[in-house]
Amino acid sequence: MPSGNRRAPDTAALARSFDAVAAQYAAARPGYPPELFDAVDELAGRPLSGARVLDVGAGTGISTGLLAARGARVTAVEPGAAMAAELRSAHPGVPLIRGLGDALPLSGGAGLDFVCYAQSWHWTDPAHSVPEALRVLRPGGALALWWNVPDPDVPWAAEQEDRLARRLPGYHRHDVVRRAPDLIRRLGLGLRPVLRTVRWTRRIPVETHLAMLGSRSYFATIGPAASAPVLADERAALLEVFPDGVVEEAYAVYLTVALRPSAD
Repeated sequence: MPSGNRRAPDTAALARSFDAVAAQYAAARPGYPPELFDAVDELAGRPLSGARVLDVGAGTGISTGLLAARGARVTAVEPGAAMAAELRSAHPGVPLIRGLGDALPLSGGAGLDFVCYAQSWHWTDPAHSVPEALRVLRPGGALALWWNVPDPDVPWAAEQEDRLARRLPGYHRHDVVRRAPDLIRRLGLGLRPVLRTVRWTRRIPVETHLAMLGSRSYFATIGPAASAPVLADERAALLEVFPDGVVEEAYAVYLTVALRPSAD
């Protein structure tokens, strides 16, 4: 049923919604391929291994764990209580700070090598979050932003996104992922961001795919009862494409890296 007469939730409500689906988020959301972190190393001009890394908007710790596996010394920043609890459970040895990217709870001159945002920078105000990142980065350190996005070049994935856009009032089309370099340049901070795209796939049961959809903010805000008919229709559509019940999710990871200018 179209949702044209239903008010879309505001950005703050969408951002807060993840605590309601934290366990589902941890269980169903995708990780990131090794090629993404290879690209981060390349564009930053130094490896993540051994680096001091801040993972901002860390959520349940999906990127946190992968960064640590690359040998990074990671500190996670996450505002949501339930999301932070999932992160603590999955990665008990990782330092965790409750806070927001627009006002990082670190002192100036922290000397970090990387400030990373995985699937979270779009919840910040760039006019605040980018200067905050520069404040805690060392000269030459890297701000790295990345998002898993359903690959727009894969027909079934694009068709699914079109259906969700018609039915869900809080739906957003991931437009910031491609605009991030321009948004950063417009701040006039002397940064030269670079955009890189990495494509990958994962094969999962259809129920896991539906749980992944249900963990998105625009499902979380409307709740299980309103989500159920949308997800039921998606199950039927998916089984037409994947009759064996195994979905091959196709992702484009959009990565933006900007280096803090080196000291003179």
